Amino acid sequence: MDPISTKRRMLWHGTLIFIFGLLAGAATPAMTNPRMGVAAHLGGVMSGMFLVLVGLIWEEIHLSSALRWAAFWLFLYAGHTGWLAQFLAALFGTNRGTPIAAAGFRGVPWQENLVYYLAVSFSLAILLACVLALWGLSNRGKSATFSA
Repeated sequence: MDPISTKRRMLWHGTLIFIFGLLAGAATPAMTNPRMGVAAHLGGVMSGMFLVLVGLIWEEIHLSSALRWAAFWLFLYAGHTGWLAQFLAALFGTNRGTPIAAAGFRGVPWQENLVYYLAVSFSLAILLACVLALWGLSNRGKSATFSA
């Protein structure tokens, strides 16, 4: 996986998620749970900015090719699903994954399950991606192909 093209893809996806966050903010008044809509707006903006930041430092994350591939896809998955879980929670008015922000709303079972699955899988993906990035930023994660 070419580090330059990977960096550009992260920057592109980060900017896309940032735009999704902005659009979620504009749509907040029309959502079932506007309070969660604000969370989707902020979550999208922050996730997009975080993915852009990771893209900017991507060349400094030194991992084996398999771990780089895994970290890249985990970051992209987490960036998109984190925002999507919040957006769908606001749109459907679900509460299983976000009981405090739900403020008495409740979705139908399939909506609750979908949002909950997205939220949990986002949490696991971003945690693992960040651990891999941290490992790749340390000397221990340095791959022979990227040694100085």
